[in-house]
Amino acid sequence: MAHIIVVGNEKGGSGKSTTSMHIATALVRLGFRVGALDLDMRQKSFGRYSENRKRFLAKEGIELPSPNYIELPEVDPATLKEGENIYDVRLSSAVQQLEAESDFILIDCPGSHTRLSQMAHSLADTLVTPLNDSFVDFDLLARTDAEGENILGPSVYSEMVWHARQLRAQAGLTPIDWIVVRNRIGAQNMINKKKMTAAVDKLAKRIGFRIAPGFSERVVFRELFPKGLTLLDLKDIGVTQLSISNIAARQELRDLIKTLNLPDVKVNF
Repeated sequence: MAHIIVVGNEKGGSGKSTTSMHIATALVRLGFRVGALDLDMRQKSFGRYSENRKRFLAKEGIELPSPNYIELPEVDPATLKEGENIYDVRLSSAVQQLEAESDFILIDCPGSHTRLSQMAHSLADTLVTPLNDSFVDFDLLARTDAEGENILGPSVYSEMVWHARQLRAQAGLTPIDWIVVRNRIGAQNMINKKKMTAAVDKLAKRIGFRIAPGFSERVVFRELFPKGLTLLDLKDIGVTQLSISNIAARQELRDLIKTLNLPDVKVNF
């Protein structure tokens, strides 16, 4: 069966789509077959990323390793059995369609709580949660005191992950490997950065997730999106001299893929 990677966080702007596209493309370049879904029915940033890639490659007449992105299939409500939810059926149908021809299936979730997102989390073998270095973002994982030093309790997103873990346990499935990816960490060792590091470390032990290094704030990600490209594609489109920032970003991606510790994945880019 395909290993399912879910990228989720109920807050927009955390870097889910950029993270999704880079993980998916990195795995394809490492020789794996990767299926991909975007469950954001409104914005579809990951879906648009994939569409931009297809359009750019067709225009330039080149081929680059790419994930197999598909849309959620439509389902006729009249065909539903009693008690079936149409969104559950649509997601199950998509996963079934991709599973026969995929080693990994990557699912990008919307930045809000939806039925599709809830179901996707229960399917996750690996859950990747991008988190900006801010207590505004951290509040989705846990509530803290005014100083940001003491954790008062889990918040809405952590509770949803806990529920997904319960569903998997009841079904006899392996536990979710939950990784929180810290994006946009400031370069300077400021007070907020120290407090965030302490809070994330404390919460990781309390509710059970691993911590992975993520992406710094870089202009290159905004420049790549319209063409659907990733950091790993630059040399293939003629960029022979990478800037220091781009080299550092590739190293961040390499570190992220290593930390995810996905089955049979050995990083060699």
